Amino acid sequence: MRVLHLNAGNLYGGIETLLTTLARQRHLAPGMEPEFGLCFGGRLRDELIATGAAVHDLGPVRLGRPWTVGRARGRLRRVLADSRPEVVVTHGPWPHTVFAPVVRRAGVRLVHFAHGRMNGRHWLERWASRTPPELVMANSRFTAGSVPNIFPGARVESWYLPVFRVGADASARDSMRTELGTSDETVVILQASRLERWKGQAVHLAALGLLRDVPGWECWLAGGVQKAGDPEFLAELRGGVERAGVADRVRFLGQRADVPRLMAAADVFCQPNTGPEPFGIVFVEALYAGLPVITSDFGGATEIVDRSCGVLTSPGDHEAVAAALRGLIEDPPRRLAMGAAGPGRAESLCDPARQLSAAAALFRPVD
Repeated sequence: MRVLHLNAGNLYGGIETLLTTLARQRHLAPGMEPEFGLCFGGRLRDELIATGAAVHDLGPVRLGRPWTVGRARGRLRRVLADSRPEVVVTHGPWPHTVFAPVVRRAGVRLVHFAHGRMNGRHWLERWASRTPPELVMANSRFTAGSVPNIFPGARVESWYLPVFRVGADASARDSMRTELGTSDETVVILQASRLERWKGQAVHLAALGLLRDVPGWECWLAGGVQKAGDPEFLAELRGGVERAGVADRVRFLGQRADVPRLMAAADVFCQPNTGPEPFGIVFVEALYAGLPVITSDFGGATEIVDRSCGVLTSPGDHEAVAAALRGLIEDPPRRLAMGAAGPGRAESLCDPARQLSAAAALFRPVD
């Protein structure tokens, strides 16, 4: 079964991580061959091509320039005629708006993948709703609950993303800490996420300001500028660190392609979202790496993190985040016990072989 996945391709986050996982781990579901259609070049295209998967260039699209939409749709028609996929999956409202009508007219099975909550009020969601899919796959029960706002009456299936356990080599902890000038005894708190306000970096840093008198910790913030507005937000975060008096203990690492090495060298993962994660691949990755996770008690995170492997705090409550961090910094046995529970929890939710087989079953038409 050939499955064509459609995505813009100009950013890199959870959606793009899923697509690269589908390409790299396609041997785990030999009955399902993924192909990819992208509008823009960049990291995603490069990583997909490196896997040997088929990547189709649909050309740049600007919705405000109708001729670019028409040109990309024409390219997709040719791909559908030449490649003959049995299923086409649109990853989010934007590619669904652009391409779903072409897929529907071609008579190919159309699946929409909901990666985030939808309220039906955004113009892009309203536009996407004009072409209902045969199936909506949602990355969590939290996300699935919002699908009727866009596609009322559609068949909806929750499907946890396949997350591959990327193991760093045994020397990663020492080499990364040496590279960053961090001692082995220091408790490293890591956040690796896009520079989005709702990812909670400001809450995280405010919490750290309450721990300036606690010895023995350091924070690494990974995530770099990807779009307009990011430089200003980054400057705000740096200013907040200065005001909190912890500038000498917080490292801004920028965009990183070696997050598994960072996780191997860290001790705690902290991402206190102010907006709910639809799912949270990074939490699963952190659990696989043996890191206890501190995050906010809403959204998809509550389906991933439980008391065995982390701490859930009220959204926006930097004092609660500080208390959770203090507890894990000052209680190494508890920190290690939570970390040890993480890999099993992650595998129970997101084992790639099991989840890819489940996806193949969902893609097949219902008799």
